Amino acid sequence: MSDLDFGLDTFGDVPVDHSGAQVSHARAIRQLVDEAVLADDIGVDVLAVGEHHRPEYSVSTPETVLAGIATRTKRLRLSSGVTVLSSDDPVRVFQRFATVDALSNGRAEVILGRGSFTESFPLFGYDLSDYDKLFEEKIELFVRLLDEKPVTWKGSVRAPLEEAEVFPPTESGHLTTWVGVGGSPPSVVRTARYGLPLMLAVIGGSPARFAPYIDLYQRATAQFGTTAHPVGMHSPGFVADTDEEAREVFWPSYRTIRDRIGALRGWPPIRRAEFDAEIEHGSLYIGSPETVARKIARAVGDLGVGRFDLIYTAGAQPISARLRAVELYGTKVIPMVRDILAG
Repeated sequence: MSDLDFGLDTFGDVPVDHSGAQVSHARAIRQLVDEAVLADDIGVDVLAVGEHHRPEYSVSTPETVLAGIATRTKRLRLSSGVTVLSSDDPVRVFQRFATVDALSNGRAEVILGRGSFTESFPLFGYDLSDYDKLFEEKIELFVRLLDEKPVTWKGSVRAPLEEAEVFPPTESGHLTTWVGVGGSPPSVVRTARYGLPLMLAVIGGSPARFAPYIDLYQRATAQFGTTAHPVGMHSPGFVADTDEEAREVFWPSYRTIRDRIGALRGWPPIRRAEFDAEIEHGSLYIGSPETVARKIARAVGDLGVGRFDLIYTAGAQPISARLRAVELYGTKVIPMVRDILAG
């Protein structure tokens, strides 16, 4: 596992300052850039920035924030996490990430997804009844754009293209493109059909339950004759100096976010006992560096993934705690996981 990559993921959650007051969306974006610079300095491999169009999040255009980060970092790979391709235009997505790739000297990545939230669909004029068709047609076009050659394409969700050239091309001729999947077997098979890397959103329950999806991906790529790339996983968590501190900092904002999502999906309010059980047995990586490192190593070893991303923000956490979490992840957790896996 010497080639295992470690990332940090965020949706640009709006934090609170030292007085406990929620900061502005603008300051939250600048804070995210500062955290990215810190991650770059301490050896984190990837930063993934997600897309949302809701008041609790500051980032609606990940590639714009990544472009800013590109100019202040040297080695950190810069990814979306995810780009909701269904409610965007594939040509524009490619152009924007090719631009980030130029600004970062080839460090851009994109993770495409259908979106676990649907607020972008009405915002940009798309019908939710076309949810599946939009992604299926648009990912087909995006994969063609990755060849960086004139594209001829026709579908039902956007205007056709006839020998269209798309600019700017990437300098290397290659834009790393993943597909984010939350647990849908057809989505896994689609990813394999296009020969793209798979990023699994492992956000609840035992990580081991995702092993069949990795097996399906590997079997499907073999049947399609495409490449089975190392699979990635991302999961929520938080690192502090002690287990108790990590739980107490994370719990209030996590509960708020979880209950807000639950109200939309008909879930009952989460109880503290459920939160603690998810830390002990599920997919919350919360605790001291030693605790988090052991749990990550176990999940990575069980699933055999090639990349682990920690979703390190959840709601209105204190800025100081977020910075400390990034610092501990890069300077302590990552080296510990590598040592554990090296045996």
